[in-house]
Amino acid sequence: MEISYEEELNQVGAICETLLHAIKSDDYCGYDPYDALNSRLFEKLGGNHIRGVRIAWQQLHRRSPINFRALCRIEKARNPKGIALMILGLIERFAYTRNSNDLDEAIRLGDWLLSRRADRQAWPNSAWGYHFHWAARAFDVPLGKPNAITTCYVARALFALWQATGERRFVDSAVDAGRFLQTLCTIQGDTAFYRYVPGESAMVHNANLWSAAVVALMAAHEGDSAAREQALLAARYSARAQGADGAWRYGERGHHGFVDGFHTGYNLEALSILQEALATREFEQVVERGMQFYRQAFFEESGDVKYYANRTYPLDTHSVAQAVITLLRVGGTDEDFKLARRVIRRSIERLYLRSKGRFVYRRWRNFSNNVNYMRWTQAWAFYALSFYSAKARLRAGDALWKE
Repeated sequence: MEISYEEELNQVGAICETLLHAIKSDDYCGYDPYDALNSRLFEKLGGNHIRGVRIAWQQLHRRSPINFRALCRIEKARNPKGIALMILGLIERFAYTRNSNDLDEAIRLGDWLLSRRADRQAWPNSAWGYHFHWAARAFDVPLGKPNAITTCYVARALFALWQATGERRFVDSAVDAGRFLQTLCTIQGDTAFYRYVPGESAMVHNANLWSAAVVALMAAHEGDSAAREQALLAARYSARAQGADGAWRYGERGHHGFVDGFHTGYNLEALSILQEALATREFEQVVERGMQFYRQAFFEESGDVKYYANRTYPLDTHSVAQAVITLLRVGGTDEDFKLARRVIRRSIERLYLRSKGRFVYRRWRNFSNNVNYMRWTQAWAFYALSFYSAKARLRAGDALWKE
């Protein structure tokens, strides 16, 4: 028997509470798909000295449905981006529960982020990176070296904390993080883009657009016209790279030709935030074209969220979470809300492990990878479901919810 909308919202709220309890019980520490190079066993065997071996070891752990991390002496740890997602989720919860415990917890986590900035001698401005050495074909990033995406999410969380509390230390660090992102800007003639990692030349569109969005937010807050123009210049770079169908390749290198859902969602959300921050409609057609492609390419009628534009599997909780956020924040039409509701229902049906109180990492047609990842999976689920709950409760009286 189909449950009522109010019962649905209560179910989503209960799942959020279960996720939060489990994450807090581990003190916000967890495993990550890319943390394999934290292995003390691998270090002892000397594998960290050969780049190809580093990449293979990392991919082995990321792809394996069996979690060998404890055996390989990889410890659970806090991830700054994961903590930022939890802060954003807690603030969304506070918006509709008005429970001061949620805000107090977000403040506590925000202060932890402030204490974990990248080495100030090496990086004078506030910046954050992953808690592991990250090896990929495009990048090889040592533990602690900051990157654009982590810094963007942390800056967003700190800025949201300031908006919720008025505490200056949070906005001061967010603004300082915007200055770090400005140092990543690469000028090429009359164009510019933000690099993902300091000193690396690879151009990745979601890193460029998120950096542009955060620089725009801070420029608007500070009244910084030079930063505003820099953000617009970088955003135009990626806007021009959008395909005629509304799609973006992940990046510009040969192996970056894939088109996936959550990075497309990142791009659209970042452009939407930039436009709002700078009170411009310059990218309106880019966003509209991108949203039309996004809706058509990444959703099955059932509510399943496709990982790639050209195939459904794997189903991925991260992709689901970004889909909910993109539909509600960038789209926002009645049809987008209906689709988000269907996505939530389907993800609970197919990706939520009720007996364990958490979501799976990825599901294929015939098997699932149920490794428990904090930053990639549970933190994203908590943020997206909290965001959905906050937005949906504002529309609870609309006729569309009474179906």
